[in-house]
Amino acid sequence: MTYAPQADDVDLLSWSFVQDPYTTYARLRQDGPITRQVVKTLATELNAWVVTSHEHGRALLADPRLSKDSVALPGVVNRHSVDGSQSATEQPKSMLFSDPPDHTRLRRLLGKAFTMRRVEQMRPWIVRQVDELLDGVRPGEEFDLVDRIALALPIYVIGNLLGVPEERFADFKVWSSALASVDITAEEKQQALGAAFQYLRELIASKAAAPADDMISALIQATDDGVRLEPAELMSTVFLVMNAGYETTANMISSGMLALLTHPDQQELLRADPSLLPGAIEEFLRFESPLNLSTIRFSTADIPVGDTVIPAGEIVFVAFPAANRDPAQYDDPDRLRVDRRAGSHLSFGHGIHHCVGAPLARLEGEIVFRALLERFAMWQLAVPVEHLTWRYTAQFRGLERLPVVLK
Repeated sequence: MTYAPQADDVDLLSWSFVQDPYTTYARLRQDGPITRQVVKTLATELNAWVVTSHEHGRALLADPRLSKDSVALPGVVNRHSVDGSQSATEQPKSMLFSDPPDHTRLRRLLGKAFTMRRVEQMRPWIVRQVDELLDGVRPGEEFDLVDRIALALPIYVIGNLLGVPEERFADFKVWSSALASVDITAEEKQQALGAAFQYLRELIASKAAAPADDMISALIQATDDGVRLEPAELMSTVFLVMNAGYETTANMISSGMLALLTHPDQQELLRADPSLLPGAIEEFLRFESPLNLSTIRFSTADIPVGDTVIPAGEIVFVAFPAANRDPAQYDDPDRLRVDRRAGSHLSFGHGIHHCVGAPLARLEGEIVFRALLERFAMWQLAVPVEHLTWRYTAQFRGLERLPVVLK
């Protein structure tokens, strides 16, 4: 086995790549299942391994030799920083950046508050929110589906789930957008982070004093063998829920709509057989992953990947759009098929870090598309498809706007 060299002339931060990652990923995949690239995550450019194969990506996401430990991660990030800066610092331990046994304990405690029963109980409320959002759509009038529907609904859902007063929903949107952006300064990002944490501290304190029927109150009260979440763990868990279900769900809704608009035969197939909708949601997630890259991991040992070896102490990302359109896994992967069995996609991750909010995201998507199909017999783009742009972020993959007309 050999250590694969860094591929030449590939810029995962370029505007052209953000608008069309698939051409680049297809070329990288021809050279092997993994390459070493420069990747920008938040404000840091890193030399990292990028996995483009579905088979190897799935295996690595479940490989215990890839760690997310928040104590060791800053040192690895600093060693692989492109400019040699020492900017990464240890973060409070959270479920997202921890390994077993801490991760097991934290996920179990979250599972006590974020149950399938709680998700399913939200269904009638989500239906009402979608109805209210669509009541504001005037047939034949152009509107931006990203702003009016895709971004609006997840904010309502997460706010309701956590027990956030509705007048603060707009703040959540501002903070989440700032933290996902690569176009603002580190200082601006830190200001958004500080404002979010300050508000969450106040919200958690109010729930501790007067518990209600919401997820924060349930997290405060949750115990595992008599042990509760520590204050820092509670904060990081609430912050994770606040952010994880916003951008990703919004992107799934808007890119799924675009996929149906640009594949009218598949829209007609779905209209003719609405029972295909749950599977269609999985196909939307495969066809345009809401995330470009997996969250950061680092190798704790040499890991063979095909004919390549990832040395110990290296940063690894799985490229979800590449894995989800891998021709070794899917027939005709660049074609949308709402009757495809696409449940093996990696858009929610895999292994112990598989997205705990996936059932809620699927529920939101199913309710939105069912309502759109039932209410409007005709959908059309209000601008040529080539005028649409994807937002400039390294982590997320979502449309800037989606002007549509519904009748």
